[in-house]
Amino acid sequence: MFQNNFKIALVALFGAAVLSGCATTGGSSSTTLDDDQVRTGQVADSTLEQSGADLSSEFDALDTVFYFDFDKAILRAESRTALAAHAQQLLRSPRQIRLLGHADERGSREYNMALGERRANSVKEFLVMQGVAANLIEVISYGEERPAVFASNEESWGLNRRVELK
Repeated sequence: MFQNNFKIALVALFGAAVLSGCATTGGSSSTTLDDDQVRTGQVADSTLEQSGADLSSEFDALDTVFYFDFDKAILRAESRTALAAHAQQLLRSPRQIRLLGHADERGSREYNMALGERRANSVKEFLVMQGVAANLIEVISYGEERPAVFASNEESWGLNRRVELK
């Protein structure tokens, strides 16, 4: 009898687990505003959240990886242009960001950790000079620990010498 009850309980538990996976499917939604809402300024919270999502997608459309020369932490001209656009976006819509500094595999682990940090701080300093609040920017260095490309040649090393904006 105990084995019978155990089997029934096990089948019921399995069935519940299967059914809990049958949540609603994500569909598209749209928001329309009545003329009265527009005139009086009454906008639902969900509408404001959607506009935040639009700003986030605009932010994501910008370049978010910035490359550096060998053993350098100086921003390239093309990085400055893209970072200026990021700064404008952050001034319009402040949010927390992380700057992840990286280095190629050449050099000691400790040296590359410090170099990744210098690179990320170089990006941070540029953004702060553009008016972005320093307390919104977190700097993290991974050194050579998280390469973008796993190869040992000039092209790969160049892709690994970077700062990622997240």
